[in-house]
Amino acid sequence: MEKINAIIIDDELSSMQNLQQKLAEFCPTVEVIAMAQKPEEAILLINHHKPDVIFLDIEMPKMSGFRMLEELKEVDFEIIFTTAYNHYAIDAIRIAAFDYLLKPIAIKELQQSVDRLSKLRVHQTKEKIDVLRSSMNENKSQDDKIAISTTEGLEFIPIKDILHIESNSNYSKLYFQNGRHLTVTKLLKDFEDMLAPYHFYRVHNSHLINLNYIQKYLRGNGGRVMMQDGTEIEVARRKKEEFLKMIAS
Repeated sequence: MEKINAIIIDDELSSMQNLQQKLAEFCPTVEVIAMAQKPEEAILLINHHKPDVIFLDIEMPKMSGFRMLEELKEVDFEIIFTTAYNHYAIDAIRIAAFDYLLKPIAIKELQQSVDRLSKLRVHQTKEKIDVLRSSMNENKSQDDKIAISTTEGLEFIPIKDILHIESNSNYSKLYFQNGRHLTVTKLLKDFEDMLAPYHFYRVHNSHLINLNYIQKYLRGNGGRVMMQDGTEIEVARRKKEEFLKMIAS
């Protein structure tokens, strides 16, 4: 199998050495060609070695991992973010379809990330960074995009194009304004977490809706909403009070 050249960037030496050891022992396709504790040093190493992937710590003194990416002229490699805690930017990272690992890094999760890396056909890192940047902006807008993994690669979809999302076991089905729909291998809970700041609400176990596209609310036990495309979606009784407050505000 073809080798994957990697650079590890982390201000904590012990974290770098721990990750290097786990990669060597459990991910033999990955070859660590350099390590850096300082972002400035990492930029030089990336430009020199041109790696396939970097493992990038989010929080570093003076210059964060995100800020370091802004300093790079070219980004033609994959990025796997690492962080010691559930960082505020995790949802933005997920919206941009980047991989991330929580420290201490679990072997299984590391192997899964490397496996996904091995299966990538096209690098779309620049586009993903654009999505990451906009989703980290405090002023959320439905003009922002979400990166959706499909069988062909990644689709970068404006959030305002999504009418509602339906759960189907381990799959989710997205319905769009233009009548198109897309089934993806992602849980509805994942979309709920990522899209909550964009005026989406989970009205039922099986449905997440874009509140901007409600045409009418129909009274009942929990009630139903009619969406712009004519779809009627049940509102769970336990969600009714909170939902009515949301659409009234």
